Amino acid sequence: MPPLDLSATSVDITRAICDVPSVSGDETALADLIDAAVRPLPHLEVYRDGDTIVARTDLGRAQRVVIAGHIDTVPINDNVPTRDVVIDDEPFLWGRGTVDMKAGVAVQLKLAAELVDPRVDITWMWYDHEEVDADLNGLTRLARTRPDLFSGDFAILGEPSNGTVEGGCNGTLRALVHTHGVRAHSARAWIGENAIHKAAPILARLAEYRPRSVEVDGLVYREGLNAVSITGGVASNVIPDACRVEVNYRFAPSLTGEQAAAHIRDVFAGFEVEIVDVAPGARPGLDAPLAQEFVAAVGAEPTPKYGWTDVARFAALGVPAVNYGPGDPHLAHHDEERVPLSQIDDVERGLRSWLTSS
Repeated sequence: MPPLDLSATSVDITRAICDVPSVSGDETALADLIDAAVRPLPHLEVYRDGDTIVARTDLGRAQRVVIAGHIDTVPINDNVPTRDVVIDDEPFLWGRGTVDMKAGVAVQLKLAAELVDPRVDITWMWYDHEEVDADLNGLTRLARTRPDLFSGDFAILGEPSNGTVEGGCNGTLRALVHTHGVRAHSARAWIGENAIHKAAPILARLAEYRPRSVEVDGLVYREGLNAVSITGGVASNVIPDACRVEVNYRFAPSLTGEQAAAHIRDVFAGFEVEIVDVAPGARPGLDAPLAQEFVAAVGAEPTPKYGWTDVARFAALGVPAVNYGPGDPHLAHHDEERVPLSQIDDVERGLRSWLTSS
């Protein structure tokens, strides 16, 4: 496997790292390439924890910015290697990871190599296992082993944002809503109680639910509550005695995890509700001076981030954070994932200008 050439363009670096498969749990090959590319750079101090690599400047600047991106992707589905496509006269790079979020990682690698004398100290983070359970996330592990590396005055996540600034993020909650019945032979169904049938009111409440739009610090976040799976049944001739509906609640960052859980229990009052995972969101973080400078430099009106991202992790540590990266979030995880080449260049130009302006 050829080494990464960080003197190449951000577009070419994107192409190179997208062509190295790195589905969650299989990031080592790409992490090795990143490590080998940044470790020799004399202006960076490099630390590695598993498949997470951190590179820091130590110039004694008055402020420090953390810029992070995950190197893993969701599973490949015949969309690697990448290829160049043109849609409506616009050139794109097509393939898994181009949007979520290797184009952002490529920009970060390019700038990490070239910004020897930025106006702020920078901590670059490239981490693993973002697309799976939070307890596997490379930043979770890094927070245990080197919490000092998260110190900063502002953070930027290179998550896809169509080249604009997306403030904060929604929280996410997963819950299981259980029903119980009595098993019986399906030929004598009246002897039993069908737990799947008892789930009908759960689905009715979900169908009738009207999610809120909530303004938080000037940005309007759209909530959502949906069934994402139903599990039940024993055999084709048995009345089931148990059923569970898994629901996912995407909630505004004005709610705490406890408040989100209380809302779910209220929606499904009368049913057994098991909260299995909660990740609170992050408020926009746009009132911090560095955030305001950054938004002004990029020159785009901030919008809310509807999905959950690791900006929430930084917000919980008291570090204001935003999302800023190339790619349309609607194409993240899509089999037709593709990023406009112009957005890769624009994001590189925006970050470079802000990080080097006096």
